[in-house]
Amino acid sequence: MDGFEYAPTHRAGLTFPFGEATPGLAETIPVAPGIEWVRMSLPFALKFINLWLIDDGDGWTIVDTGIPQTETRDAWKKLLKARISEKKPLKRVIITHMHPDHVGTAGWLCHKYGAELWMTQLEYITCRMLVADTGREAPPAGVEFYRRAGWDEAAIDTYRKRFGGFGRGVSQMPDSYRRLVDGEEFEMAGTTWRVVTGSGHSPEHACLFAPQLNVVISGDQLLPRISSNVSVHPTEPEANPLEDWLRSCRKLLETLPEDVLVLPAHNEPFTGAHTRLQHLIHGHETALARLRQRLGKQPMTVLDTFIAIFGRAIQEDEVSMATGEAIAHLNYLKHRKELSVSPNPEGVLLYSLA
Repeated sequence: MDGFEYAPTHRAGLTFPFGEATPGLAETIPVAPGIEWVRMSLPFALKFINLWLIDDGDGWTIVDTGIPQTETRDAWKKLLKARISEKKPLKRVIITHMHPDHVGTAGWLCHKYGAELWMTQLEYITCRMLVADTGREAPPAGVEFYRRAGWDEAAIDTYRKRFGGFGRGVSQMPDSYRRLVDGEEFEMAGTTWRVVTGSGHSPEHACLFAPQLNVVISGDQLLPRISSNVSVHPTEPEANPLEDWLRSCRKLLETLPEDVLVLPAHNEPFTGAHTRLQHLIHGHETALARLRQRLGKQPMTVLDTFIAIFGRAIQEDEVSMATGEAIAHLNYLKHRKELSVSPNPEGVLLYSLA
């Protein structure tokens, strides 16, 4: 779900107050008053996700949940057994966004412990929609989307085999939820938290900002070492998520102090939010500049743009993610009327500077 750097990893200007320390399985590290850092393993490249266990006084709140594998469920059982009671239950599970490493174990936690699910509306609805696709055959629109991008039949066969797998990474979702809304405030851990939404990586990602603590739980919207995946998908081939992403980065620049403690979903907690946000924006702007330069020389397919956008060759297991991100950059330029698009004789789209 999270992806590529568009420039060398940038750590100058960032501070990692906990150094190399990370919590072990079913262990926690306190990071702010009432907030404990939990770390669960993931069965893909990122290896780990950061989750947050929050003391609400009269109960507990979990923010993000991990993949619903046995190891994750066992770790949550151990952590909660030592904390919850009839007088101090698990009250709610807050999900930043609908990707399986964040929402995957939410349904299991809510059903087992009687907790409320809190999400933004688009994240909840999109998750339920993708779960409903589980077991379906790949739709013709999806096959055509990747064929127009230049995929060969072997790659399209892989897409067909993998389609409809989302629900296998998500435990059964609750049939009701409590909606989070941009700008709303609520009490948690003895202080006021504000919901700050963003998009581009997902439809309506929720960050949680506590001004008095000077802490933000950023999910995937602000990560210290990698750039969150920003992709176009077959369900909305003309989407412009990169515009949404850049706007969201600028929104966080206006909302967060530079010295806020950022609690990200991946890598370590850090300070230096403005430095990192500006670097993320600059990385995409640099990729767009390289892309304009290459397109000015000759028409290109989506696959042809990979070196220009990412600055390196893309491995076979990265092609799906890279395709979505490449189309996001191309659509950004297309929406700005900088590109013309036409099919070649095989029906593969060719992009040129207008």
